[in-house]
Amino acid sequence: MKKLTVTIITLNEEKKIKRCLDSVVPFADEIVVVDSLSTDSTKDICATYSNLKFVEQKWLGYSEQKNLANRIATYDWILSVDADEVISDELKKSILKIKGNDSDDNVVFSFNRLNNYCGKWIHHSGFYPDKKIRIWNRNIGKWEGLIHEVIKFDRKVKEQHLKGDLLHFSYSRPEDFEKQLFKFAEMRAQHYFEKGKKNASLLSIVSPIYYFIQHYIIRLGFLDGKEGLTMCWVGAKATRHKYRKLKEIQNLRNSEISENK
Repeated sequence: MKKLTVTIITLNEEKKIKRCLDSVVPFADEIVVVDSLSTDSTKDICATYSNLKFVEQKWLGYSEQKNLANRIATYDWILSVDADEVISDELKKSILKIKGNDSDDNVVFSFNRLNNYCGKWIHHSGFYPDKKIRIWNRNIGKWEGLIHEVIKFDRKVKEQHLKGDLLHFSYSRPEDFEKQLFKFAEMRAQHYFEKGKKNASLLSIVSPIYYFIQHYIIRLGFLDGKEGLTMCWVGAKATRHKYRKLKEIQNLRNSEISENK
């Protein structure tokens, strides 16, 4: 791998984008930002970087925005990061090392993501190690998925895990975390409905309990202190909301069918 394009999608990221960009400049041969028509100073901040392509695109969805960035990239090797993520010093060293080597196109590179919640680094609660594959050759895979999108490869790949963490400055306020989880829950409910998932009433009772036990006890969320408790509790609430929303969608659909008979 000799050349590497870093891709980022943005929407009103003026508070976070500079920190992200500064962390990738030491090794990025090119930076591509696909922006969803930000109304803040995101574009102006990006304009201060010489090797950066800034493209404005109305929101198409997480996967499509990222795939557009990949198509715009000059180089085949891609590192995808989000605007609220920062490359740690140790991970920078690992990336610079692989850039100096010839890489098989079928090799993909992963690393752990360390999440920051309200100023605290979360090392348990099911949030670490949050392994991500983020460096790959764009010719062998693309982003897919409505929520928590992943790269789907068209062949068998060899994964190489890099040392160093991707630092994720996710939520500075508890209410932002809850709002985002509930937003994803409603999107997932709609997806479940379209896939024909059943038993929403039962799952709205059982799944939140399972989620809390799994994340707070089995995955040691209690070791993350009050922040771990809050994250696990909100996650359980969002799980309940997901299945209640699914039941609501199902009931609405059944009512529409009855009215049309």
